[in-house]
This record gives sequence, C-alpha cells and structure tokens, in this order.
Amino acid sequence: MSEICYPKNHQMLSVAQAQTAILDAIESINQQELIALPQALGRVLAESLYSPIAVPPQNNSAMDGYGFNSSEIIENQAFTLTVIGASWAGKPFTGKLAKGQCIRILTGATVPNGVDSVIAQEQVSIDNDQVQFPANTQAYKNIRPAGSDVQENQLLLKAGKTLSAIDLGLLASVGLSQIPVKRQLKIAFFSTGDELTPLGESLGFGQIYDSNRYQLAGLLNHPNYLVTDLGIIKDNQAVLEQTLSKAAKQYDLLISTGGASVGDADFVKQSLDNCGEVNFWKIAIKPGKPLAFGKIGECWFFGLPGNPVAVLVTFEKFVKPALQKLAGTNVSQVLQLSARCENRLRKQAGRQEYQRGILNQTAEGELLVQLAGGQDSHQLSVASLANCFIVLPADCDGIELGETVIVEPFQSGI
Repeated sequence: MSEICYPKNHQMLSVAQAQTAILDAIESINQQELIALPQALGRVLAESLYSPIAVPPQNNSAMDGYGFNSSEIIENQAFTLTVIGASWAGKPFTGKLAKGQCIRILTGATVPNGVDSVIAQEQVSIDNDQVQFPANTQAYKNIRPAGSDVQENQLLLKAGKTLSAIDLGLLASVGLSQIPVKRQLKIAFFSTGDELTPLGESLGFGQIYDSNRYQLAGLLNHPNYLVTDLGIIKDNQAVLEQTLSKAAKQYDLLISTGGASVGDADFVKQSLDNCGEVNFWKIAIKPGKPLAFGKIGECWFFGLPGNPVAVLVTFEKFVKPALQKLAGTNVSQVLQLSARCENRLRKQAGRQEYQRGILNQTAEGELLVQLAGGQDSHQLSVASLANCFIVLPADCDGIELGETVIVEPFQSGI
C-alpha cells in the first residue's frame, strides 16, 4: 500500500487525488458464474455476447395493411388488387402471389415471397375481396428487413456492462437464456462507538441511535452485492481486531463508520495496524475529511467518518467507484448540471464541498437550486429533503445569489 499512502508533508489530498489512488489500487475480480436471464438484472457481464440469430429472422411488416408487389404500381394512377389470403404474426401466408393479387398483412407478420411493399390499411378502400390502392402508392415501404435490428454473429453487449432491463430484453430477443456474469461481491459493514444504541433499545444518557448501518444497507442494495450487517462494535480494541480479522477472511470489502480520524480513537488505528495495511487520509472534502483506506489480508477496507451525512458523501465519492471497479464494470461518470443558485452560499476556500440542495426546473426549462436546509454533517433530516449535491470547488470562497453552480442530482438509492 506504500504507493497510495498519506503524503509525508501532511497536505490534504484532493477529492480527485484520493479517487485516483483508490481506483489505481483496486483490481477487478475474475470469478464468474452462469445464471438464468431473469436473475441477471444489475449483474456485471463477464464475457462479451454475440447474437446466434438475426432479429427479425425474416422480413416482416411494420404495420397493419396490405402486402403487394411494387410492379403493380401504375404511376400517378389508382389501381385495384384482389386479396387472396392473410399473413398473421406467427401464422405466415404460404401461398404465392400472381399478377393482380395482394394479401392482408398484420404488424410483425412475415412478408411472403413476392411481396416487397406494404401499404397502411387506412390508405386503401375495401370492397369484399377488392382493394383499391391510391394514385400516390409508394413502393418498398413499411417492411422491416431481416437483421435490421440485430444481425447474426453481431456483438450484442461487451464484457463489463452492468445489465439493464433493456439489456435483458435484447438478450431474450436472440434466445439467450443463460448469462455469464461476474460473481457477486461479498461486502460487510459495521459501526464503531460506545455512544451507539441499536434500534429497539432505550437511549441512555449521552447515547444516540445508530443510523449509519441502515443508510449503508440502502446504499449497498444492489443485485451485484451480497451484504452483511456486522452490527455495532464498541470501543474495545480486542473485539475490533477479532471482528476485522474474521471478516477479512470472508468478504471482498469491509466498511466501518466512526473512528476514521487519527487521534479520535487510537484503538481503531492500532487495531487496523495490527490487522492489515490501512492508511489514514485527510481529504480536502466537506463533509467527510477523514478517510481510512487499505487492505486487511485480501479484503479491501474503508473506514468512513461517523457523521451520517459524511458517510453519504464519502460513500458516493470513494466507496461507490471502488465497488464498481472491484465488480468489473465501468466506473460511472457522475451527471453534473449547471443551475442558478437561489441562495447565498457560505464557504471558505480549501475544501471541495458537497452541500445538500433541492433542484427544480421552471416551465421554461431553467434549472434552479436552493439549499435544503442546514449543512452540518449530522443533519440527516436535511439530506432527506435534498435531491442533489451543490458542488463547490476547493478554491471557491462563497456563492452570491443568482450565480451559476454545478449540481449533481442524487442517483437511485440515495
């Protein structure tokens, strides 16, 4: 871990420096498994997939109408053809057209030999089996060619893609029912601190309920993760070391909250030093300056701050990208938008801030953002009202009313 250790000059790392160091250190898992398509949503594709068939397999009609041969068209004149049959989706017409004939055809139905054009049913007039075509009838229209969506042996999806609902539909359309995916990541988390009380128990004097574990459980709710809650670890070095050593043998990644700052709880640092290679960093970010990152055996470790909003911010900025790389998928780019700020924002230069805001759009399409409330890192109620981060660069020393700011809309799960 020496290549990503805390700088010897004790300067704070920038957000970008910390993100780069973490991602450079982590390697993706290699193990994979074969699973049924319905269980593949959200999983990471382990191998590139190619189509075994063309889609559609044959030419088919793009609409309900009448199929005919373009040789029947008389330039600038109406003409009449006799209907001799129908082609339905799943029940193709198997006959042959002779001169002066056409067929009824429905959307998705296979286009039979001899038919190279389809006209919409609204454009023709019907009298028993006689179909009158208008003078402006066009040739070669409304037919979907075989392979116009997917060609046989075409690359469908590249390895490393996180499978979406649309991807599942695409794979089903070519008949793939078993999908090779990366195995799920095994993740565990726990909270540290004598002040924490589990839900269901009465608060003692000076105690607070542990909210971080429930927030983390929500943030880690993903089909690609197998997640275990290890509970609350009290301020006891022996118990913490035992927890770390045991967990490192069972999980790919371990997350703790509280005790991430050197000096705040010396037993935490000593325990981590005894169990693995973990660095304590100071990062130029607010909220969430302290962060511990490293390895315990073969298990990656993140020590996040104790304040709940700092847990949210450091998870999103550091843990989430690390999990994506570890899982073998692409690290997603965070969506950033420009919005006009409806508040004056206080800030001192030095740290990049992620203030919690409420983003709205006017009827004219302009994006406006305002503070969701107080910005202290314990104010989870304000974060609950927010729908975005207002991102203020490290060198920013405040924002005036009406200035443009960068916002990051909350992703699903926050």
